[in-house]
Amino acid sequence: MRWTVSNPNPATDHEAARRGLPHQRDVLQLRCPLPLPGSAGDDRPPVATRAFVPGSADEVAWLDTNNRAFAGHPDQAGLTLERLHHLLAEPWFEADGFRLHERDGRLAAFCWTKVHPPTADDPELGEIFVIGVDPDFQGLGLGRALTEAGLAWLAGHGVATGMLYVDASNTTARALYDRLGFVLHHVDRLYEPDHEARPVS
Repeated sequence: MRWTVSNPNPATDHEAARRGLPHQRDVLQLRCPLPLPGSAGDDRPPVATRAFVPGSADEVAWLDTNNRAFAGHPDQAGLTLERLHHLLAEPWFEADGFRLHERDGRLAAFCWTKVHPPTADDPELGEIFVIGVDPDFQGLGLGRALTEAGLAWLAGHGVATGMLYVDASNTTARALYDRLGFVLHHVDRLYEPDHEARPVS
């Protein structure tokens, strides 16, 4: 059994414990206004990106890069071609918003965006759905560069609020998002038995 609670409090912790469901993971939803202010960048020029092409060699290249970048991650590790095709068939999928950055003839990094229509509670949201850097290309600033590229694409299509999810334990990513101007919107807390829990990267 798994139980996820938005904006948890001591009462929900107590109820989860009563049900025998330990607290396993907190996921933060962060938001920022778009476009990013010029001060969010640095002196380096934006990296070149291009759109993902469904039905092409991009599919296998992306799966390889994603699974290398997220080895051991509880949600993103070990994705299959079947799962990718399922995502590409979603009504929200926009190939131009799935940005790829290549170096030395290889897919080095990517930023996949997703636009959520406005609701009664939220404005239109431009989500950084998943962003990753191949381990062979880490340490080059590509995480920040691809985040900025994805947010710039969203802003260029009229989206005024950026959004993403990040594990509370991922202090490196959180520091980057803090520098870019993201702020906490809410916390989702996952409770599940220890034997069902998966490791968090």
